[in-house]
Amino acid sequence: MSYPRLLLLCPGQGDQHPDMFNLARTSPAASALLDSLPGIAAMSSADIYANRNAQPLIVAATLGMWEAIRDIAPPPALVAGYSVGELSAYSVAGAVTPAQAIALATQRAQLMDDCQRAAPGQALVTISGLPLTSASTLAAAYGYHVSIETGEDSCITGGPDAQADALQQAIEASGARSKRLPVAVASHTPYMQDAVSPFAAALDAAAFQAMQAPVIAGISAAPVSTRAAAIDTLSRQLAEKIRWLSCMDAAAEAGITAALELGPGGALSKMLQNRHPQIATRSVADFRTLDGIGKWLDRALDT
Repeated sequence: MSYPRLLLLCPGQGDQHPDMFNLARTSPAASALLDSLPGIAAMSSADIYANRNAQPLIVAATLGMWEAIRDIAPPPALVAGYSVGELSAYSVAGAVTPAQAIALATQRAQLMDDCQRAAPGQALVTISGLPLTSASTLAAAYGYHVSIETGEDSCITGGPDAQADALQQAIEASGARSKRLPVAVASHTPYMQDAVSPFAAALDAAAFQAMQAPVIAGISAAPVSTRAAAIDTLSRQLAEKIRWLSCMDAAAEAGITAALELGPGGALSKMLQNRHPQIATRSVADFRTLDGIGKWLDRALDT
């Protein structure tokens, strides 16, 4: 007999939009939570794509949605987050409150922006169609580091803006594809090293509660269930590559039978569905109502 095991996915930056709180706000509890989070209203009316606003807004949107559906969703067996989404994941797992997560996301963004100002001229470039080893070697020739492994032949790299065009030309010459992302912070690369210790200190100062589910660490794909490991992996991931491909495989190996991305967007659910089609996978962005999400969860987890 099989037992249902739910994975909750918490996205990073990229799919934020002005209406990303609307569905969660149809829940009075979620609306009250969002209204209580400091600074969210002001950030929502500012530039939602600026790093300083994007990180806390993405965390707020994810946690608002979790508040909206937590009474109709079963407890997750695992939680995973992509980039800043890993911080959201710890709040979903019960380790920190939403207000703490927002404050930490704001500090995280500030520390990363400080690194960018200390070493301006950073860029992120995607590589698709090359094995990861080949992509890493090619990127390194232009001063780029692999930032996130998204597939066996796809990744995001971070490095000097001045070499972005040359790198893209080399990628295309190799028969692969590339895209420059509209991001000026080379996250998850050595460019962010000076942010690691200060963010670890900020995490260490936060009060952690007992976790209700393990969180998959982005840098190792290992399940984390202790405060010490959470502080270590959450801080190190600022300057180390995210092994998202391995994270997806770890979820499958753990026996996950259904996965729900808490939004905004649906990039993580699409990647997981493509990688492990046997896992029933959706994003809250696929639904018009909270009731629709609940009914899908009932069907997906029905044994």
